[in-house]
Amino acid sequence: MAKKAIVFIHGLWIHASSWQPWMDFFNERGYQTLNPGWPGDSATVAECRANPQAIANRGVTEVADSYAKLIASLAEPPIVIGHSFGGLLTQVILGRGIAAAGIAIDPAPMKGVWQLPFSALKASLAVLGNPFNLKKAVSLSFDQFRYGFANAVPEAEARELYERWTIPAPGRPLFQAAFASIAGSETKVNTANSTRGPLLITGGEKDHIAPAVLGRASLKKYNSSVITEFKLFEGRGHSLIVDHGWKEIAGYALAWLGKNGF
Repeated sequence: MAKKAIVFIHGLWIHASSWQPWMDFFNERGYQTLNPGWPGDSATVAECRANPQAIANRGVTEVADSYAKLIASLAEPPIVIGHSFGGLLTQVILGRGIAAAGIAIDPAPMKGVWQLPFSALKASLAVLGNPFNLKKAVSLSFDQFRYGFANAVPEAEARELYERWTIPAPGRPLFQAAFASIAGSETKVNTANSTRGPLLITGGEKDHIAPAVLGRASLKKYNSSVITEFKLFEGRGHSLIVDHGWKEIAGYALAWLGKNGF
């Protein structure tokens, strides 16, 4: 039986092309893969850096709708794998009932997850510290990337990841997540949907920007009648999909999909 397509969704500050090793990994195992960018993303890291305004002011719903449109063009509902804000978008899409299964890797918090660890607040201050960033595209300095993403890898590797993959990111999604408990429903996930596909949520033990407590809190929001699981990766930070240990995460994802008939 032919395997389902996989749609990969990147998060803030990391370009869609960072999924290429994952795509190769899953292609070699019989899956078809796609890694569409967010609205406004350019084809390369360099082009995104040269034209940040194209990425600015994009909100969660606009981005989710762009992926939903692509999914509608496929022959059947795909598997969706997302990282960080891409993990939140994975859950939004799965909640809409248009994906066969979802893997949310160290996801940004959905509406209703109220926990705010200090490290997550500190990692987000590059954007949230200035209200004028709402409609702008914001780049991370190396020190900010090192703290938020790459605190669990050697500094030399952190710098290589920063130079290779980072792009400006819209500030709007972070504001939408930060103020979801007060107003707005952009980060709301239909966790009550009992007809959705299975979901795996992961957390990294050393993740600063999306600590594992957020993933565990999201897990508790879901209807227990549908497969929903959480996996903690010990010793791993937020860069876990692009750093030297990415195959551990990809391998676990592959095994989980196989266990659930995908």
